[in-house]
Amino acid sequence: MITVLHSTPLWLPRTSPWLWNQVRFVPPPVVTHVVAEEVRHLDEFPIAPLHRFDREPLLSRCLDRALRRSGVRAHLGFVERVAREVGADVVHSHWGDAGWRDVAAVRRAGARHVVSFYGKDVQFLPKQDPRWNDRFRAMFEAVARVLCEGPHFASTLRGMGCPADKLRVQPLGVDTQATRFERRARRPAEPLKVLVASSFREKKGIPDAIDAAGAVAREMGRVTLTIVGDASDDPRSVVEKERIAAAAARQRDVLPIRMLGYATHEELLREAYGHDVFVAASRHAADGDSEGGAPVVLLDMAATGMPIVATRHCDIPAVVPEGRAGLLADEGDVTGLAAALRRIASEPDLALRLGEGARRHVETAHDVRVLGAALGRIYAELATA
Repeated sequence: MITVLHSTPLWLPRTSPWLWNQVRFVPPPVVTHVVAEEVRHLDEFPIAPLHRFDREPLLSRCLDRALRRSGVRAHLGFVERVAREVGADVVHSHWGDAGWRDVAAVRRAGARHVVSFYGKDVQFLPKQDPRWNDRFRAMFEAVARVLCEGPHFASTLRGMGCPADKLRVQPLGVDTQATRFERRARRPAEPLKVLVASSFREKKGIPDAIDAAGAVAREMGRVTLTIVGDASDDPRSVVEKERIAAAAARQRDVLPIRMLGYATHEELLREAYGHDVFVAASRHAADGDSEGGAPVVLLDMAATGMPIVATRHCDIPAVVPEGRAGLLADEGDVTGLAAALRRIASEPDLALRLGEGARRHVETAHDVRVLGAALGRIYAELATA
């Protein structure tokens, strides 16, 4: 038996079903525990055993957080205590900044430490606060393994000082067995139904997607756009919502747009089957934020059999092989995105072939059961070393 404690600041945002999959599909002999500072949407992402800091006595929580805020220690004592109580062989911290905070707790608990990076932690944080460069270098020396989604991400982490012998590419996955494959066969007289789904962040490039769909509508007509997502309470997200609204206003005369707000994972999948193509216009934001790897929603959409139009950003080309699972354009290239959408609209055989190829790629490279077994082997390697 190998006991693994997953440490995450929040279990679990609606935008993170990929983390739920990553945790729950690791097979025996791994026994999984989760420790979280805050808990939301537990009805959508049930997990047990779950150790909740927000259920600790108020005085204990205030003292623990005060010690962290004051700099006496970077970690929550709660994480160390849970690791000891469950006898954790491995603690897996999710997000690089959480991993840095957990270093001392894991060391004091006598466990091996794995840290996964996902996006904002790799470029945005160091650009906003250069102290993160030194923090991450120190963390790389202390931990046993550093995981990331793809080859571009791995190259970025090596450039930040992560030793190559500690770095592993561990792709994220989707439950292909639970996702129905459906070929998209649009009739010529029907509108091209375009879907976008993401939180409202500059790095998502939603205004580019709107302008690309609008350009196709102006030329060919019969295009609709659905946007699933919304702004968070982050001021950057609120500003991006204003940019999205401005882009929608630019195209209002030719492009009907449905704004659905946030949706559950199940609601998003239901919406996907009513659309012809998914667009992810990801780009590097002015503040340094990037996907790091690739939006996991691409895997969900590919699993349904939907062709994808996306940008050559970070690890998107690894998730959406160009010409086999989708069509790609450069970051910020609205003309290129529009050309790709035009091909999807005018070449039905291409759209079918790309949708089938997208599903095959996910089955081959991103199935959660295969990836869960691979993650289990990483834990076993560390626990028995």
